[in-house]
Amino acid sequence: MSLNNFQQSKQRRNFLEKELKVKFPQIAKAHIEEEENIYCENLIGETTTPLGVAGPIKIQSLQGSLKQKKDLIRQSFIPLATTEGALVASVNRGCKAINLSGVAKVFVKKTGTTRGPVYDTENLEKGLWFIDWLKKNEQEIKKEAEKTSSHLRYLKFYAKVVGGYTFIRFYFDCDEAMGMNMATIATEAINRWIEKKAKIRCLSITGNFCVDKKASWLNFLLGRGQELWAEVSLKKEIINRVLKTSGEKMFEVWLGKNLIGSILSGSISYNGHFANIVAAYFLATGQDLAHVIEGSLGITTTKLLPNGDLYFAIYLPAVMLAMVGGGTKLKIKKEAIAITQAKNSRELAEVLGAAVLAGEISLLASLAEGSLARAHQKLGR
Repeated sequence: MSLNNFQQSKQRRNFLEKELKVKFPQIAKAHIEEEENIYCENLIGETTTPLGVAGPIKIQSLQGSLKQKKDLIRQSFIPLATTEGALVASVNRGCKAINLSGVAKVFVKKTGTTRGPVYDTENLEKGLWFIDWLKKNEQEIKKEAEKTSSHLRYLKFYAKVVGGYTFIRFYFDCDEAMGMNMATIATEAINRWIEKKAKIRCLSITGNFCVDKKASWLNFLLGRGQELWAEVSLKKEIINRVLKTSGEKMFEVWLGKNLIGSILSGSISYNGHFANIVAAYFLATGQDLAHVIEGSLGITTTKLLPNGDLYFAIYLPAVMLAMVGGGTKLKIKKEAIAITQAKNSRELAEVLGAAVLAGEISLLASLAEGSLARAHQKLGR
């Protein structure tokens, strides 16, 4: 008897309870979604993660014209699903410091979802010819890709030849979806057309050139999904009163930890804990959790200002986030998304950018103050 023989999650759960001689009352209790909305094979139920809310935080969107930007200020709450004590409190403290100092200014650029096949081009000459051929036929490639979905738009490609292999990184705008499935289907259609017209064989629809769910300098330098920027100038008195430290001390910690420490350890990123906030936000809002790897990439920058204030900014080059599709279809995730009041994927990303900014501020302040261990002893044990 196999789990595949059963049609319902309850039947599979009962089978496992008998087989393992273990009871799963909480897993059964947590199972509240209709099974047809859940993309999970051999389903037996659901697990839950505590959901906390930080904020509200004042966000100014830097999209549009200078005149429009003045009107694009809103307040958003931040849903964070985590089992790490002190994380929500830390982000909340960062939100307070930002709000009292002004506003989190956030900019989002849709770079595009990527799929990066590898092709057998036999030798350098044929590989270089292939790239030239793709450039000349790019409009036809665009047509083939966009036939696969009314929500997908072909953007561009980036290419590299290594010996007898050619790697192509296709970029797609997938509307409100994160779009990996859409990008894969579109790339498959492109490959069929390439094989027919150019007689070039695709070895694998993903040649690790996407680069999907892996840490990569290519994603850092070229971007993937959405790129996020956020900034604020923290007032000197707010740093002292709310964060219990000084701009000078925070700058020293940033320089020693985020910059020099990252260089010394050979890190691919230069931030304090982007992954903490990205993971909690992704889990709350139904994103693909493996894309936390791309979300952990990024740089935190600080600058001491002449008046004693501290300029603080973050950059995330590869955020794979969606408003529709995948786990965002689950009712419980829809409710968490509603907490942000975001109307589209750009606004959902803006809230994440502001949250990461707040989390970085609070962590560096805690390290500068020397309160990290105390905070976790109080809230995380």
